[in-house]
This record gives sequence, C-alpha cells and structure tokens, in this order.
Amino acid sequence: MTDHERAEHAARLRGLLCLSCPDAPAGALELTADAITRCAVRVPAGAVPEAADLGRPRQPYSADRLNLCCADLRSANLTGADLSHADAYRADLSGADLTGAELSHANLTGADLSHATFSGADLTDANLSHATLRHAKMTGAILRDAALTDTALRDALLCGADLTGADLTGADLTYADLTGADLTRADLTDADLTDAVVTRADLTSAVLTGAALHDAANQCVVE
Repeated sequence: MTDHERAEHAARLRGLLCLSCPDAPAGALELTADAITRCAVRVPAGAVPEAADLGRPRQPYSADRLNLCCADLRSANLTGADLSHADAYRADLSGADLTGAELSHANLTGADLSHATFSGADLTDANLSHATLRHAKMTGAILRDAALTDTALRDALLCGADLTGADLTGADLTYADLTGADLTRADLTDADLTDAVVTRADLTSAVLTGAALHDAANQCVVE
C-alpha cells in the first residue's frame, strides 16, 4: 500500500468511526484510524458502509477538532447532526464525499466544506451559516429553507440545486454555477453574485436587495 493509498484509507475510516462512535473524542477517532491503517496490507475495494447516525449532539470535548477531511460519507444518515465547532475547533469536512447523504436539519455552522461533494444530498433546513463551501460540488442538492448566511460559496457547483426559500444573505457566490437552480423565494440580500452563472435559474419572488450581479450570466426567471 502506498502512502497516498494509506492516507485515503485513513480518511475513509475516520468517516466510519465518526458515524459509529459519535460521542468519541475527535483525537481518539483519528488515532484509531491511523492505527488500523498502519496494519492494513491493501485498501478495501468497497466504500465505507453507512453506520449509526450523528443525530445526538457530540460531547463538548475541549480543543477537539473533528477531522473528517476527505472522509467517505456517501449516503450517510446525518439527520440533525451537530458538526459545528466554534473558532479553531470547527469541523473539517474539506474534500469529504457526502454524495446522497441525508443532512436535513444538520448544524454545519462554520464548518470547512471546501471541495466537498454533496451531489444529490438532502440539506433541507440545514444550518450552513458562515461555512466554507468554496469549490464544493452540490449538483442536484436539496437546500430548501437552508441557512446560508455569510456562507463562502465561491466557485461552488450548484447546477440544478433546490434552494427554495434558502437564506443566502451576504453569501459569496462569485463564480458559482447556478445553472438551472431553483431560487424561488430565496433571500439574496447583499449576496455577491459577481460572474456567477445563473442561466435558467428560477429567481421567482427572490429577494435581491443589494445583491451584486455584475457580469453575471443572467438568463434567469425573475418575477
């Protein structure tokens, strides 16, 4: 097993351990994943299976940053999960694969989700305020009534995403691709959509007060 394969295997294991042991300290999860990986001869062929959910709040371990960077969380049940951490201890899910995951009502406030994949994921009523979603892949994601206040969505791929009623107040959507997205009744007050692609996006009844739409590809539906 190469060092790169070992690192990928450890990342997948962190996702599985976090789902299986939601109350364990993040450091213990990381050490356990590393210990298992050191003894592995080859990378398992299958994806990390879905395990228990993270519906219960995690224990408030101090200085306990949750490291789920590049974790395999495809189709995981994270309904109501609390993956938010304050300041330096916020959750790191950068590069994580959450394709088809159930994240409705999840708390991802301030989480690092840059380069993460949420294609087809359900984030209905999730709180993503102040989260970092730069370069995130969210094609077909359901974000109905989600809180995305002051969220960094620069270069995010949101093609066909359902953002009905979402709160995008102050969100950074520069260079984001919103082709075919549903932004009906979305609040885009003071959002930055400079150079964003909004071709065929539905902005019916959307609030655009103070929104920056400079140079945006604005072939969209607005009523």
